[in-house]
Amino acid sequence: MSFADKFNLLNEFNLLRIVCALFFIPHIVAKFTVPQALQFYVNVGFKPPAFWMYLAGTIESFLTVGLLFDILTPFVGFIAFIHLMVAAAATYKLTKSWIWVIGGIEFCVFWALCCLVVAMHAYHTTGL
Repeated sequence: MSFADKFNLLNEFNLLRIVCALFFIPHIVAKFTVPQALQFYVNVGFKPPAFWMYLAGTIESFLTVGLLFDILTPFVGFIAFIHLMVAAAATYKLTKSWIWVIGGIEFCVFWALCCLVVAMHAYHTTGL
């Protein structure tokens, strides 16, 4: 597949893969620029919280690049699924809520499932 084919937005798989990648960017930026982001890791009980926050930001950076540029997509998509389910579990531990607009896990689970669909589709089409 050519580079241009990987960014053909008329291909529904490309569109889903790219959206899954781009949604990580605000999360990465927030981890490094928003002071309240660290408080989440403190409140959930990650120790040491700064280490886990920066590790999550680093993982999300690699996931963004992998998904965006279609690099090892079956593996990257599955790791994104796992990463987002861990984030959902941590958020649920703190908020005990499903509804996204009140701090729940609804969006995180939806995004995780989208990443799983990307991984499954890429696995079945590439055979990796």
